Amino acid sequence: MADAVTSDALPPVTVNILTGFLGSGKTSLLKRLLAQPDLKDSAVLINEFGEIGIDHFLIEEVDEDVVLLKSGCICCTIRGDLKEALLDLDQRRAAGRVPAFGRLILETTGLADPAPIVATLVADPALRHHFRIGNIVTVVDAVNGARNLDAHPESVRQAAVADRLILSKTDLADAETVDLVERRLAALNPTADIIRLDESRTPDVSLFTGDIHDAGARRDEVARWLVSETVEQHHHHGRPDVSRHGDVRAFLLASPTPLDWARFGLWLSMLLNRHGTEVLRIKGLLSIRGVDSPVVVQGVQHLIHKPVHLDAWPDGVAGTRIVVIAQGLDPALVRRSFKAFVDPPAGHQTT
Repeated sequence: MADAVTSDALPPVTVNILTGFLGSGKTSLLKRLLAQPDLKDSAVLINEFGEIGIDHFLIEEVDEDVVLLKSGCICCTIRGDLKEALLDLDQRRAAGRVPAFGRLILETTGLADPAPIVATLVADPALRHHFRIGNIVTVVDAVNGARNLDAHPESVRQAAVADRLILSKTDLADAETVDLVERRLAALNPTADIIRLDESRTPDVSLFTGDIHDAGARRDEVARWLVSETVEQHHHHGRPDVSRHGDVRAFLLASPTPLDWARFGLWLSMLLNRHGTEVLRIKGLLSIRGVDSPVVVQGVQHLIHKPVHLDAWPDGVAGTRIVVIAQGLDPALVRRSFKAFVDPPAGHQTT
């Protein structure tokens, strides 16, 4: 009998977080995605099997907490601590006690703030060795979405940290209501792709698979983030400030001058140490002095992912552009600090 492969020898598993407020339709979306063969190498982590209604997908019950679905996916429940559940699943994978999987879809409860989940995955030394964060997908109900955004801060935070925003139940709301919710989501999170989806359409698996870790999709993914430049242009030409949603605000930090990597890192560390809970999301491209290619930086709250290099500038324009989505943080203060510390005028830079 061959020796069991240790989990250290296996490539990291991409974790997609699927979130959305109560009744938004995220479980319905998950069921439709799991039926597609492109996600057959996925594992799913949910709170209870009963919530997703997997009976007609079920092939085999591996044990009390793990079942095998027709699509090839395995489905697992969380009965306690998330870290323990993830490590247990990874050890089962390494030991061959569950089918091999390269992707983990983690469905949150409707009242969950995704940021602590990201923190668990990124900050824990054991977990970050075996897992990496992929797209965060947030489902927003077109019928009740605006009301939820107004009444529930969890709904706002779920939308603010998303890479993909799914506007669900669009066939149950009138066109004006759907447009209104979409505009509010675009204002809240201009870096996320917004996809309208009703029960008649099959969701695209690229919701999960087309992320920053996919070399083929990386350039388009980053190009999407740069849409906030348009938001800034609207702001500076006296048009309505569409980048604001209550006390949540998206704003841009930009510099045409290559930055010193050490100074930027120190500035970012100080910003997140002081305002980590107010910064909901950071995404951007950096032009670094002495480096020819752009560097991708992104993070959730005080947690920054490992930088990624691109071969070329997605829009052909070199220069640092960072989109910040923050709650209760004055953009002018952040811009002033960025300008003074990281991007001082020519002749004022120190080494």
